[in-house]
Amino acid sequence: MFERDLGSASSIQEKKVEEDKWVFVEGCKHPKSVTLLLRAGSQRVVDEVERSVHDSLMVVRDVMELPSVVAGGGAPETFAATKIRSWAKSLQGREQLAAEKFAEALEAIPLALSENAGMDPIDTLTHLRAKQIKGEKWTGIDVMKGKVGNLKSTDIIEPLAVKHQIVSAATEAACMILRIDDVIATAKSAGPPPGAEGGMPDMGGMGGMPGMGGMGMPPGMGM
Repeated sequence: MFERDLGSASSIQEKKVEEDKWVFVEGCKHPKSVTLLLRAGSQRVVDEVERSVHDSLMVVRDVMELPSVVAGGGAPETFAATKIRSWAKSLQGREQLAAEKFAEALEAIPLALSENAGMDPIDTLTHLRAKQIKGEKWTGIDVMKGKVGNLKSTDIIEPLAVKHQIVSAATEAACMILRIDDVIATAKSAGPPPGAEGGMPDMGGMGGMPGMGGMGMPPGMGM
């Protein structure tokens, strides 16, 4: 073992936290790992704080793995929907309808944001579309101010990896549902199984069954 294999710390002390004793190693230079101690007045609050910290760490991880960000506030969804609608005009038939519906599905995000912010969804989406068509791709819905604006200047951004995962997962789920509908529709449209179309087997009319001698009654039972 060499000196370079050893670390250093400004203080190492034992502290009692509630009923437990903890050893705190503080003031380390270039630590490779750290421990976050979360405390609150109730277990429910602790769970909520832990969830928030976990979400924050995952955002940092996503940005480190793919160092690219996009605007929040429904800006990338509206931008993509605008481009898809423009591309749909070059298509024909069902492909054009599918592309337009895909663009409409993307715009569900800014619509939900505007409704949750108490804004008029139709006016907000129309205004946002007009801005995006002009090339203002960083324009989105600022729910804190209740208006459409440039979100890059207000640092309202999201990791590109998260947006990519959201769109991919939603598209795969929609395709899976469509495949299931196709299977159900095919099963319903199929004809009846073999042998189910005819009625009862031919019993030779009502002339009596073999061995029953017609419908006669035994002697002594006449009317």
